[in-house]
Amino acid sequence: MTGMEIVRGVAELRARRARWRVAGDRVALVPTMGNLHAGHLALVEAARRHAERVIVSLFVNPAQFGEGEDFGAYPRTFEEDCSKLAACSVDLLFRPNVEEVYPEGWEGHTRVTVPGLSETLCGAARPGHFTGVATVVAKLFHLATPEVAVFGEKDYQQLVVIRRMARDLCLPVEVVGIPTVREADGLALSSRNTYLDPEERRRAPALYRALCEQARILAAGSRDFAAAAEAGAAVLCAAGLRPEYFEVRRAGDLEVPHPSDSEVVILAAARLGRTRLIDNVAVRLNAEAGSTIIGGP
Repeated sequence: MTGMEIVRGVAELRARRARWRVAGDRVALVPTMGNLHAGHLALVEAARRHAERVIVSLFVNPAQFGEGEDFGAYPRTFEEDCSKLAACSVDLLFRPNVEEVYPEGWEGHTRVTVPGLSETLCGAARPGHFTGVATVVAKLFHLATPEVAVFGEKDYQQLVVIRRMARDLCLPVEVVGIPTVREADGLALSSRNTYLDPEERRRAPALYRALCEQARILAAGSRDFAAAAEAGAAVLCAAGLRPEYFEVRRAGDLEVPHPSDSEVVILAAARLGRTRLIDNVAVRLNAEAGSTIIGGP
């Protein structure tokens, strides 16, 4: 792991960052919760294209887990993660403990909430989740002071929340989204995929297939967004998944779309056994030039 520094404390992180600032180096930040896979490494590769220095944070954030969720069971694979990051020429791995991030605990901690966006879709299913996300990402932006931060588009709602948070708080960070990395059968890579047993793994790609099927219908000219949502949810049920939501929303702000909107995103979340799967497919709608599925097959 030669060349990659690992720091746990805020003071150490700030000292490293100060050296790079004096040298005039741009910094890109990739926030993660560890258990890294090829999707995370694609974020690191993108970060390297945007900056001279790359910081990866590894912190399983308790504030974004609700009651009864998998905080204790969330996969922790630190040694393997370090090897993968070092091979990608990461400059610094920031690995704080909970006490470093929330010195007096989460209960009385100042929080960052993005109203509206945080309360729909995954926010409705996981109350408080995006407040935990926005708070820890705001702290990481403040500590690392990156010029660029890179996130995956699989967590599309999270990406929109963070972009809004950075805009509203006037944070000088460019938030870059990177296309979802998938298995050969279309399943979006996720640390939680390890929860799937063999039969569930066989069923799981039905989520992406359902999204792509409705995307093709919209790309062909339909603007019946409610019908697309209903049909997509029915496909998931038929495949043995338990949908939490299947929705068509306007890209950018996740509002209910109007037929005249130029770009929409179809988002879904479903339960399969003890695993919660999320995914999305964007569709660019243009009556004159035709429609395009963005990131589809």
